[in-house]
Amino acid sequence: MHKLRDLVVLSVAAAGFAASLLMFRRAVGIGSPWFGLVVMLSALGLIALARPFFLLRLPAAVRRNRAWEVRGGLYQAAGVRLFGTVLRRTPLRYLNQFVYLAGSATPSMVHAQAESAEAAHLVAGALLIPHMVYACVQKWWGTLAWLTMVQALGNLYPMLHLRWVRARIDRFHGRRRSRTPGAA
Repeated sequence: MHKLRDLVVLSVAAAGFAASLLMFRRAVGIGSPWFGLVVMLSALGLIALARPFFLLRLPAAVRRNRAWEVRGGLYQAAGVRLFGTVLRRTPLRYLNQFVYLAGSATPSMVHAQAESAEAAHLVAGALLIPHMVYACVQKWWGTLAWLTMVQALGNLYPMLHLRWVRARIDRFHGRRRSRTPGAA
């Protein structure tokens, strides 16, 4: 019964997002950075509402963390760890509570949720790129600057932070396997 309710909510939300995007485009125009932001947020919201039905997976080419990501030096220098601290210690934490170890969540569950959230930001970022290209072609430099900032703070830093979270969970699983008697 809950699945049917969730499906109805998802369908109504998808129709609402589509109608809102059409109306918002008429109100502010496609050249507005606000339109790009709303497209991105609509995609993230729709993917979050679809969570009861499926978790997104990253493409195989970007799923595995690289050695330099696991070490975290570049993430430290780029401020990704600070970004994570801001997320955890502010109300922004409630945007996606599934990527935290709490209650009955296991590291494997959090890893899957983190990968899904990272994939959602990848999709949202991909949806924003054509808008950025269009702004560039039209020489709307102010719009391009705002969209670049939205892309960095709304997608790039969350993806990097989620990759760091997954790397930490993978390290935890590696240490755990090495301590378990009879583990390969």
